[in-house]
Amino acid sequence: MNVEYVLKKSSLSGEDLIFLLGLQGEEKKKLFQHAQQVKADFVGRKVYFRGLIEYSNICSKNCYYCGIRASNKRYSRYRMTVPEVLEAVDFAFRNNYASIVIQAGERSGETHIGKIESILKKIQQKTNGKIHVTLSLGEQTEDTYRRWFEAGAHRYLLRIEVSNPALYLRLHPANRHHDYMKRLEALKLLKKTGYQVGTGVMIGLPFQTLSDLADDLLFFREMDIDMAGMGPYIEHQDTPLYIHKDTLLPLKERFDLSLKMVALLRILMKDINIAATTAMQTIDPQGREKALMVGANVIMPNLTPVKYREDYLLYENKPCLDEEAAECQSCLEARISIAGDEIGYGEWGDSLHFRKRGESNIEH
Repeated sequence: MNVEYVLKKSSLSGEDLIFLLGLQGEEKKKLFQHAQQVKADFVGRKVYFRGLIEYSNICSKNCYYCGIRASNKRYSRYRMTVPEVLEAVDFAFRNNYASIVIQAGERSGETHIGKIESILKKIQQKTNGKIHVTLSLGEQTEDTYRRWFEAGAHRYLLRIEVSNPALYLRLHPANRHHDYMKRLEALKLLKKTGYQVGTGVMIGLPFQTLSDLADDLLFFREMDIDMAGMGPYIEHQDTPLYIHKDTLLPLKERFDLSLKMVALLRILMKDINIAATTAMQTIDPQGREKALMVGANVIMPNLTPVKYREDYLLYENKPCLDEEAAECQSCLEARISIAGDEIGYGEWGDSLHFRKRGESNIEH
């Protein structure tokens, strides 16, 4: 195959994507340059901040890859207080971020659901509705999604992690709490409720093939997602999957594959939002800048109080654990400038894909 010929196709197939994921050297550079141009043409060179609040590491799930899985007794479990959350929101508001993300381990139950609902309402009151909120709180019922939506959440990120059901089974306990079809249904419920819906995958997992990754990209297109957050799988010694560490691709290759996935998703879904994830920087000191240069347009400064960060390690060697919010902002401003982009301060940075779909529905 010829890389220029493939990139000129109006629609990429699974076979095309496998070919492009395998590119090296000068041909890989052509892929990255093409993705950078698609980004400039369809979403521009603005990068949108999403202030990240890691609300709690209490989780009911036991996913084999995750450091805060319920069975891991190493960490102190925490839940931020309402004043701590609002202080982080105030920092975002004062610094003109316009958007935040509330992320936590997966829990249900009325106490938790009601607490999140109350926090969302307080955020809207405190900022006069000027802060957009993304939630990343796992699988919930349709009623819960609706309550949170009506309380002020606008976006929801629920990563599928892998779109191959057989591989999903190898990464999760085989029980009703870790069911692939349930996760798929949750994504559909989020869209039905009215959220801008995001998902994502880990790249470089044990047992994962290039064909799996190509299928992940096609899954995103089929689900018609509005945003994506994906990055390299980084092993954690306190997880069951750690026994496969010697079978993994070297970290540099996992990072390289992650850049290709970002580039290909930008080419495949030209107007969605794509995050430059922290995991990229874990492997490469300039990882997030490199992701921005091949198609990403969202970045998430960490607003979590420093005292909690070492207990919210989904993977090992996570960067910026001791960096206060203001330091993190200055660092990211420099990184974004290096990448040749500008920060969309004061802008919600809603998914253009979501907006266009809404306009299309109105027309029909």
